[in-house]
This record gives sequence, C-alpha cells and structure tokens, in this order.
Amino acid sequence: MGHGGNVINELMTDHREVEEMFARVQALPAGDERRREVAEQFTIELVRHSVAEEQYLYPAVREHVPGGDALADKEIADHASVERLLKDLEGVDSGDARFGVLVERVISEVTAHIQDEERNLFPALADACPPARLDELGEQVRRAKKLAPTRPHPNAPDNKLVAAGTGLVDRARDFVTGRGGSD
Repeated sequence: MGHGGNVINELMTDHREVEEMFARVQALPAGDERRREVAEQFTIELVRHSVAEEQYLYPAVREHVPGGDALADKEIADHASVERLLKDLEGVDSGDARFGVLVERVISEVTAHIQDEERNLFPALADACPPARLDELGEQVRRAKKLAPTRPHPNAPDNKLVAAGTGLVDRARDFVTGRGGSD
C-alpha cells in the first residue's frame, strides 16, 4: 500500500501490484471461490489508489501540466467508470457467469487507464513538475491511501470529500467481516 519514492514511482508500483492481482484472478478457474478473494483485494487497492490520485495527483496535473484540466478530467471519468463496475462486481457471487464478465471488464478498463497514465500523464507531470514536489506528492498519496475507503462508492458526490469518514467505516466493516486480509 505504501512503497516510497516520488508520486510516479508510488503509483507505478501500485499499477504493477494490481496487474499481478489481475493475473492471479485470471489464472483461477471460473466459479473458484478464491476469485472473490482476489477480486476483493484488487477492489481495495483500486479504490485506495483512485481516491489518492483524485486528492493529490490530478490537482497537481491541473496545476503543472499544460492542458492538465482535460487530462485530469479524462482520468477521473475513467475512475468513475471502473468504480461503477467494482460496485456491480461486489454484488455478484463468484459462481455467477456475470462475475467473470465483470472481472474482465474491470481488467480491460483498468489496463487501458494504466497504459494511458504511464504513457501520457506521468511523463507530462515529470517534465512539468519540480522533483521536490513529486516527492511531496508521493508522501501525500501514501498518507491518503492509508485513510481511503476500501469499497466502491460510485454515488458519492466527490471522492475527496468522503474519503476519511467513509474510509474509516469501510475499514471497520472489513475488520468485522475479515475482508481483504490483514490490511
């Protein structure tokens, strides 16, 4: 959840971790109960990651990158789409055929989002933003992920506004249910 380094390194490490979870879920046979466990793990990480990006990365993109408003708006729209899919996935049993379809849609959308960020947004931010600010953003993102929600809330008005309180409630629910392991 927290890796160290500047914001780009932090978020790229998150990307690799989520891709590894995607490979694990895809390697399991349809209907396997472990697919639900892996889906819950990647949901937790994706929600934390998205909230942290929306709180710190995208405002920095808007501030430092020429055309940053459009870049940030596109990425936030991507997040909203994935969050709706994660919410749908949350309500489907791993033995249901829809589960596999939803997992593949999440993987497809997140993979495209990752590629876009890594090919376009991250290089643009690295070129436009002072290194010390990138380091500061990395620290802010790590702190945000610790407090962020762990469940999708697609109908929340703004991830930045609900993060801390909703995160506390989500982590309490996760603790009581054992969801997501020891996080």
